[in-house]
Amino acid sequence: MATNIKVGDRLSYDGAVCTVRYIGEVSGTSGSWLGVEWDDPARGKHDGSHKGARYFTCRSKSPNVASFVRPTRPAEKPQSFVTAVTDKYASELAQTAVIKFSNKVAEEVGFDKIQRKQAQLAELRVVIVDGSRIVSAYSEGDKPISEVCPKIVELDLSRNLFQNVGKVVDICSELPALRSLRLNGNRFQEILSDEALEKSQEFFKDVKDLALEETLMSWEEICHVATKFRTLSTLSVCANQLSLLPETSLSTLTSTLVSLNLEFNNFTTVADIASLSELKALRNLHLKGNHISTITQDSLHDQPIFSTSLKYVDLSYNKVSSWAFVDALPHCFPGLTSLRFSHNPIYDNPDPEFSTQSKSITEDAYMFTVGRLANLKTLNFGTISNSDRQDAEMFYLARIGKHLAAVPEDQEAEVIKQHKRFAELCELYAPPVINRRKEINPAFLEARLITMHFNFQPAGEKDKIIERTTKIPKSFDIYAVKGIAGKLFGARPLSLRLIWETGEWDPVFGFDDEVEDSDEEEDEEKEGELDDGNAGDAGDLGDSPQPDGKSGKWVKREAELQDGPRQLGFCVDGSEARVRVELR
Repeated sequence: MATNIKVGDRLSYDGAVCTVRYIGEVSGTSGSWLGVEWDDPARGKHDGSHKGARYFTCRSKSPNVASFVRPTRPAEKPQSFVTAVTDKYASELAQTAVIKFSNKVAEEVGFDKIQRKQAQLAELRVVIVDGSRIVSAYSEGDKPISEVCPKIVELDLSRNLFQNVGKVVDICSELPALRSLRLNGNRFQEILSDEALEKSQEFFKDVKDLALEETLMSWEEICHVATKFRTLSTLSVCANQLSLLPETSLSTLTSTLVSLNLEFNNFTTVADIASLSELKALRNLHLKGNHISTITQDSLHDQPIFSTSLKYVDLSYNKVSSWAFVDALPHCFPGLTSLRFSHNPIYDNPDPEFSTQSKSITEDAYMFTVGRLANLKTLNFGTISNSDRQDAEMFYLARIGKHLAAVPEDQEAEVIKQHKRFAELCELYAPPVINRRKEINPAFLEARLITMHFNFQPAGEKDKIIERTTKIPKSFDIYAVKGIAGKLFGARPLSLRLIWETGEWDPVFGFDDEVEDSDEEEDEEKEGELDDGNAGDAGDLGDSPQPDGKSGKWVKREAELQDGPRQLGFCVDGSEARVRVELR
């Protein structure tokens, strides 16, 4: 067994990086083994145990993150930062072949200018040396970083072989122009006791962006590192198995941090991140891909309240299954104006009782979300115009009316409790029409009849409307219904058109195309609200209760009863129907 390998060492085998967690024998085998935890959680075969015996514990919670390998297996040679940068950005010139035509050397005018520019290490601004097996700043014979590449502004040191953050500090201490640092996928050890970090504030003072994704660091360790960056504005800590953010010192982050990315962690409630309420400058919060389903663990706990500076929240790909969660968002995020909420159970099935078609489900979810959140200006990367909001709120109010109609009158209060904006929307658009169906014994004749309210305007008499009401069996076909209408109004049945007035409203346009849902970072929010006051005419709105100053895009839903043998009961809903009779 090689004597220079010890627990905690970082090794690379054929590009796969791991950390040594155990050195010794394994029961049932001969010789010594290295128990390693792979950075790739699917690379191994177990979690540190073998045939019921545990040999070591891994930081990753994956069941297949560990393996045993022989100490004699050759590992790839680690290297310094200077060597990695030189090999990647300067070695290309040495490998450039001389180009000849007819045994004559061609003049290399402008030959691969990009390669030449990269080769000028001293002028490099962006350096990406992720996965380069870097273990330290220097190796023997390296020139100082301040001479090799002193002008680096963006640096990516992800997935290397560092054992502690101090080695990163050594590198950054010679990069005065550094503004962005990515350390994703590293496995730093003994972070809280790393003395090099205590002296790092001067070197990190101008760095604005920091990424610590997939490092498996605790929240305390993350904050211990991040607070050394005095002017940090963007912090990304995705995929770190975080399930709770306990209160810890945030130092200058409370006034400098603008964007925080916590995607693909293990939070289950919004209360799990309640400590972030101390971040008074936070504007963007990314929570995509967690397991959030509720605001708090139970009703006994107070809901967290975040700073009013927080404008954008991404809650997509979580496990929210109740609209009560959405109703609570304005309380938790009082400054919320932009939301991403797609791919949650409640968004994929917003109203099981009334939303049945896949296309209408997408539209309904959009309408409900906008209708419930009065201050929302952007949803799923789509801007909400004034007319969009009006359409959504009217649709949402009409749907509340349907739910009220589905319960007895003495249960209306329970339904209204589920819709916090009901009273507000009724003031804006008038209360919805509630057509509550009477419970009729299906064995009675009345259950097989439909009360038909016909209205007819005779030709040439604009101010005269004739109304007739009669009951017609549901089993009658449309030909028979037209025969009855013809007798009521003294007209030939086949010369009539029967138009069923449903009493409901439909948007003319605006939701046929689903808002594209992308993974791109949200655009910077514009100051002030877009003015959609000149949206134009909306068409015939009939008697719709439109608020003053708002242009609608709604029309009454009507359906013509087409000639044919189809029974009346399959053409209209309920036990009553209002039908307009017209001459062809």
